[in-house]
Amino acid sequence: MSTVGQVDQFKRSFQEEAREILVDLEAALLELNENSGDMELVGRVFRALHTIKGSGAMFGFDDLAAFTHNLETAFDEVRNGRLAITPEMIDLTLAALDQIRAMVEEDAETPTANAAARTNILAKVKKLAGKPSEKSSDQPDGEKAAPTPLSPEVKSGQESEWHIRFSPGPEMMRNGANPLLLLRELGQLGGLAVKASMEAVPPLGELDPERCYVSWEMVLVTAAGQDAIRDVFIFVEDTCELVIEPASRPVENVAQSAANGSAATALVLEDKRTPSGGRRTYDKPDNATSLRVPAAKLDQLVDLVGELVTVQARLSELSSRRDDTEMTTVAEEIERLTSLLRDNSMNIRMLPIRATFEKFRRLVHDLARELDKDVELTIEGAETELDKTVIDQLSEPLMHLIRNSMDHGIETAQVRAERGKRPTANIHLSARHAGASVLIGVADDGGGIDAEAVRQRAVERGLIAADAQLTESETFSLLFQPGFSTSKQVTDISGRGVGMDVVRKSIENLRGTVEVTSKPGEGTTVTLRLPLTLAIIDGLLVSVADAYFVLPVGSVLECIELTRQDIEKANGKHLVDVRGELIPYIRLREQFNIRTELPEIEQIMIVETATGCYGFVVDQVLGDHQTVIKNLGRFYRHVQEVSGATILGNGMVALILDVERMAKDAVRAGTQVVQGHHAAEAGSKRRNPKKKSVPQSVT
Repeated sequence: MSTVGQVDQFKRSFQEEAREILVDLEAALLELNENSGDMELVGRVFRALHTIKGSGAMFGFDDLAAFTHNLETAFDEVRNGRLAITPEMIDLTLAALDQIRAMVEEDAETPTANAAARTNILAKVKKLAGKPSEKSSDQPDGEKAAPTPLSPEVKSGQESEWHIRFSPGPEMMRNGANPLLLLRELGQLGGLAVKASMEAVPPLGELDPERCYVSWEMVLVTAAGQDAIRDVFIFVEDTCELVIEPASRPVENVAQSAANGSAATALVLEDKRTPSGGRRTYDKPDNATSLRVPAAKLDQLVDLVGELVTVQARLSELSSRRDDTEMTTVAEEIERLTSLLRDNSMNIRMLPIRATFEKFRRLVHDLARELDKDVELTIEGAETELDKTVIDQLSEPLMHLIRNSMDHGIETAQVRAERGKRPTANIHLSARHAGASVLIGVADDGGGIDAEAVRQRAVERGLIAADAQLTESETFSLLFQPGFSTSKQVTDISGRGVGMDVVRKSIENLRGTVEVTSKPGEGTTVTLRLPLTLAIIDGLLVSVADAYFVLPVGSVLECIELTRQDIEKANGKHLVDVRGELIPYIRLREQFNIRTELPEIEQIMIVETATGCYGFVVDQVLGDHQTVIKNLGRFYRHVQEVSGATILGNGMVALILDVERMAKDAVRAGTQVVQGHHAAEAGSKRRNPKKKSVPQSVT
């Protein structure tokens, strides 16, 4: 790889690292706004700023390093008890964070960061800290200056001597770090004496030009504590050998200069050889426990595993046709290994939803200021894991739901007081696993939804007839119609009826569902049910005549037989009696217009959906199937009954059924009417108290 290519790679690595740090930094600042006396949060903010500054300087982001240095200095004042956290300081730091984010993403040809805004922010920060407004190193005229040393107050306390041993690891310089910049930064903490050891440098023929063989012993005289010293190495600590301890002996020949308080760095080179005359080599193993891999490579891995699953299914199909014990044994072993590889590759893409949840703290904070409302965000189940592909598409729908809650759901402070509610409103984000799905909840303790107002608005817009009888769930589902809004006034935040439509479309594109529950005066909860992954699922393979279908195995409750006698007992209704409860069913043969003779005995797959328990009638149940999901393409984008397709071992294509959509369409169409609903509901609750009640419409 060329030098330019390596530099670009290091910069991309820094940008990825910085994005993660900025998310954590923003969350820490917003928590600090609520708990200004929490010194652990102050330290967390300081370390984040320090890491961005140090690593930014290493990778050539000089303006970013200079700008961040001043913020770091301010929070060091807070850390040392000389500056108090105020809402104004939090707001300034959040504004600075926006500038840092822009500088991280900045393209040299299309700059997005605002130098004038940065200068203004720094001037306000210095004013808060009681510092004279010096010329910033981040001026719009393009002049660059090295970060100024820490304020004199940092050095005015009780000074101590520290003995530091620093040996860069084999990968440190390959990752773009520069040890000399670290030593220079360490010298800003006080008087520093440095002694370099060359004992690990190998003979010229064995020397790796991308590896640092030099190590350093240092004595630092400073009023800063051990944590401040360790913070200098925070970005490289995992790839180096670092010892920091109270100095028990001076470094030869140079300790005196440090004791005199000189901020200059003294340097002595030492060349030690082994008794045999050769040089000692640095053989500290690379102890990194994690790797940073581009998401595209993970996607490619999952795609290849999907292809392997398809080939494995083909092999199993062939072995089942032949009376060959050895081939069957090999096919079973490959199936086992493929299953393990599939599970492991999918787990690699599983990420906790915490980062997605945390970034909404800033949204709630900013909207609360704009709307003049006091709102807190609480989070539950942040460690719940989802496929990265799903997480990446969750931000927009969650943003719309939170904005809607802030604007429409949560009342003003005066209204909350009149209703006897606590002044601070709450928005609660939650996540939890439910079988093969994840449930994401957005709840508020606001005024709730006026179902009658929703109904009247729907009548006005011609969405429903004036005499239409709707359940509460059906009424709330009108909120997701394009352009629907009950707001009388359009604001910058909501009121145009676009947000909820976006939520519905985004979640349906993820093969998920949306459910709304609300109690007047108490609040509203929107629950998103999402699949764990969009790539490979455990399915149940069924057939109707020569057509194959896959049902998500996590939704299937049981399988029962449907005989001609059962059909006659129902008097032509699409209902089946399952241990005293009536279950409506959908016949796939009719749904997909398959015109073949009915078998004597059909199979009903009882499936749990958001609208209740439904049966799906098929000819045969062929068994479990590792289903690699393939898109059908734009030509079939309007086919709502299927969520994708998969290739079987015999080369045939099987359609993956969207059972939730099919059940909802059946209810909406009103083509079937369930008799004896109360008996069915009672039976459903006896069998599984957590199951939804049987729907009141489908034939």
